[in-house]
Amino acid sequence: MSIIVKNITKLYGSQKALDNVSFKIGAGEIVGLLGPNGAGKSTLMKIISCFIPPTDGTISVNGHDIFEQSIEVRKKVGYLPENNPLYLDLYIKEYLEFVAGLYKIPNKKSRIKEMIDMTGLGREQNKKIGALSKGYRQRVGLAQALIHDPEVLILDEPTSGLDPNQLLEIRELIKNVGKEKTVMLSTHIMQEVEAICSRAIIIDQGKIVADDSTDKLSGDPSKLQTIEVEFDSNIDQKQLLTIKGVQKADKQNEKQWILQANTKEDIRPLIFEFAVSNKLKVLSMQKSEQSLEMVFQKLTKKKRGN
Repeated sequence: MSIIVKNITKLYGSQKALDNVSFKIGAGEIVGLLGPNGAGKSTLMKIISCFIPPTDGTISVNGHDIFEQSIEVRKKVGYLPENNPLYLDLYIKEYLEFVAGLYKIPNKKSRIKEMIDMTGLGREQNKKIGALSKGYRQRVGLAQALIHDPEVLILDEPTSGLDPNQLLEIRELIKNVGKEKTVMLSTHIMQEVEAICSRAIIIDQGKIVADDSTDKLSGDPSKLQTIEVEFDSNIDQKQLLTIKGVQKADKQNEKQWILQANTKEDIRPLIFEFAVSNKLKVLSMQKSEQSLEMVFQKLTKKKRGN
């Protein structure tokens, strides 16, 4: 097991940033850490990376305790902070050489070249970091996080500031890295989690409110269906529940309903048959599946009492 988090609590004065958080991440997993602003995501990542200590609880990374073996943990972890602090007056190669020196990496030149090629910094490599766009600065941050070949990669908003083309390239890089390393990343982009991660942990107000595979959290499209349908006249809820597969019918107005079904079979033909047999006309019908974004909004709004 790469990361084991046990009962982590973090207090800032009387404010509880993290509240008894526990989870495990296995080797080779790419896990998305989701949550609203201020939920505790960055705090948790900083604790795992040994940047700040927890108030209570413990974490082990590849068998090394963050308190007793923090130096070993730092050797195993590559970390890209949210604000990506860089030395703006250094050239890219100078900065990466500095980082490589901190990790005492042998064959620094070849490793630096490998990182520049991997992160797509080739054409910018002769510039000072201060002259780079935000997207290329993110690439430099990724290069420094990967340069010592860590077993665990912690990425806080890794695609922030990237244009659509760069976004696809960095996503592909993270997916490739995830074949050999354990990756934990935070993001506000739900599509990014669905594209990269096999699992998502949703945190809100310092507590975990969901932890499961992205497929299960978003709902299996072959099973969960939501149908919004409008008939030309009123109909009773009990009648709609007689349609095969329909488990729930919520009335939106006099003639409009939202039907939910848990079946592999597309129920729209059954709704049409139902309408014909009851001498109804279907004015409109739309099918949708539950998305990760919908789950996120439902869980975090619920916790806030909205």
